[in-house]
Amino acid sequence: MISHVLIGVLSLFVAGVATPGAAQEALDKLGKATGEAEAAALEEDVWDAWMFSGSPTVDLLMQRAEIAEAGEDLDLARDMYDRAILIRPQYAEAWNRRALLFFKDGKYDEAIADLEAVLRHEPRHFGAWISLAMIFESLDQPDAALHAYRKAVEIHPFASAAKEAVKRLIPRTEGRSF
Repeated sequence: MISHVLIGVLSLFVAGVATPGAAQEALDKLGKATGEAEAAALEEDVWDAWMFSGSPTVDLLMQRAEIAEAGEDLDLARDMYDRAILIRPQYAEAWNRRALLFFKDGKYDEAIADLEAVLRHEPRHFGAWISLAMIFESLDQPDAALHAYRKAVEIHPFASAAKEAVKRLIPRTEGRSF
């Protein structure tokens, strides 16, 4: 019997999303999107592609981690992300998901370290840039937060939360209105 998790992973292959260059192609298109609807569809394609690690074992661990998170079993989710990182340390999305767990738990140093790993492996990970910016804001580092939000907007021009944050932070950091 094929599990629903494996079916989800296989459906990505059939749909043509889960290929090694799919995220890069979608990110290229996202940067050139002309409208919000187009950007939203491309963003979904990017997130889908980022969930493909190239390793069936890691993909299964990621699916199990998502299920554990949905069930509020954050210890199990973290264990699954830890294992995914051990198996495939260059897989950015495992680092990103674990960073989000650290962030939610207020472990900012660990979250920042994981987000730096994400960005080493996937410099255009707009989600990691936004998470990093949110942490910097929480730590009252508006200049660093503004820089990270700007990076996110460069990659994803329709990231409304990042765009709003840029508008909000410019007067505080640069003393001028947006």
